[in-house]
Amino acid sequence: MLMPGVDGGTGSADAPHIPDKMFYKISDAVSIAGVEAHVLRYWETEFDELRPRKSQSGRRQYSRQDIENILEIKSLLYEEGFSISGAKKRLQKRKGVADGRDALIETLRHTKKGLKEILAILEV
Repeated sequence: MLMPGVDGGTGSADAPHIPDKMFYKISDAVSIAGVEAHVLRYWETEFDELRPRKSQSGRRQYSRQDIENILEIKSLLYEEGFSISGAKKRLQKRKGVADGRDALIETLRHTKKGLKEILAILEV
């Protein structure tokens, strides 16, 4: 889930820059998001969207998507004033919309393929 301006490139002046890395340590995530490590660990227990993988030594390895999710969660909680449960509902609603879009795109691709097959039959 990408927030406007949080693409690591051009965006609003106050949007945090996300360095281009494969994985981020918790200290990197804390630095980018501007929240304490214990807050991130708590959010991991509350939000299904935030599941960093763990290294063999048990250290958290956040992906770019995790960082973007952290920034979205922070925005919902701190800037938009949502409660934890309200932020969860908002994220799930957005996920549902994205899933619906994916299903619609797949249906359109299938329909397009069928129409091309009909067109090929008619051209014979």
